[in-house]
Amino acid sequence: GLGKTTLAQIVSKELRVSFRATSGPLLSKAGDLAAVLTTLNAKDVLFIDEIHRLNRSIEEVLYTAMEDFCLDILVGEGPSTRTLRIDLPPFTLIGATTRLGLLSAPLRDRFGIPLHLEFYSFEELVNIIKRGARVLSAEIEEDAARE
Repeated sequence: GLGKTTLAQIVSKELRVSFRATSGPLLSKAGDLAAVLTTLNAKDVLFIDEIHRLNRSIEEVLYTAMEDFCLDILVGEGPSTRTLRIDLPPFTLIGATTRLGLLSAPLRDRFGIPLHLEFYSFEELVNIIKRGARVLSAEIEEDAARE
C-alpha cells in the first residue's frame, strides 16, 4: 500500500490524541456515521479509508460535522419529521482514497490539505525490506530482498 493508515496514525501520535479508523463501505447509514462521530473526544483523529465509497446521503451528514462540528439527525417521518442537532467535539478528519476521481467535488473541496502519495518504486521497496531486516538483526540475501 501507500501507507495511508500509517500516515494518519502518525498524525494522531504527533497531536497526542486518539486515533479512530473506519472505511467508507462500513458507513452505509447516517446512524453508522453518527455512532463513530459521537464517540470521538476533542481533537481526535478520524481516518476514513476508501472515503470515495461513501454514499451521497452520508456525505451530506459528514459536511455539517466537518464544517460546524455538529450532526443533524432527522427524527420521525412525514409531517412530524424534525431535526435533532448533536454537538460534536472538534476533530481532525483524514480521508483516504486511491480513486480521487470518484470522490464528489463538494466533499473533496472541504478538505484543507489535500496530499497525493506515490507508490514506492521497486528499488524503494527493496531498500525498505533490507532496512527491515537490519532493524530485526536478520540477514537477507540480495536475491531474497528482490523476490
